[in-house]
Amino acid sequence: MTDEPSTGTDVARRLEAILMVVDEPQSLVSLAAAVGAPVAAVRQAIDTLVDDYDGRAGGPRRGFELREVGGGWRVYVRPEHDDLVSEFVNTQAPSRLSQAALETLAVIAYKQPVTRGQVASIRAVNVDSVVRTLLSRGLITEVSTDPETGAINYGTTDALLVNLGINSLDELPHISPLLDDGSEGFDLEGVR
Repeated sequence: MTDEPSTGTDVARRLEAILMVVDEPQSLVSLAAAVGAPVAAVRQAIDTLVDDYDGRAGGPRRGFELREVGGGWRVYVRPEHDDLVSEFVNTQAPSRLSQAALETLAVIAYKQPVTRGQVASIRAVNVDSVVRTLLSRGLITEVSTDPETGAINYGTTDALLVNLGINSLDELPHISPLLDDGSEGFDLEGVR
């Protein structure tokens, strides 16, 4: 962290920067740690930002809002703009999925409900942007929030079934025959 924020405006600006990039709601404590400010100052800055975005601070009502969900705060598109944003994102998305997106989608399909952190752990890479892509394409959805951690659990949608040409996830191939048995590189003759 650089220097300590000195005013409520500094705290609010730092919060905005953090909130623009998070994929999951962040608690007041984690936001306070991120911006190097007391929780009370963060709470006050959050209230100021909510009022600003809602047009109660004298400015225009924004097309996005700061919402508390699952014990944390995150920026969301206002509900009245959901269809517009969804249509825009879907028309901007390329028609093919990357290898990373396919791998992430497979993990979610086989392990659902699963958190972004669990998917990242299985794939051993950061999956934030891939999850955003899959959400924007409507192939996965937020199915629940873990009450203890606030982590969002993801699952597949009917759009995935349509794209795969199947009626249910039960029709996916069993994964165990596709996995390596782990014996490659070992001399099994000497192991008894």
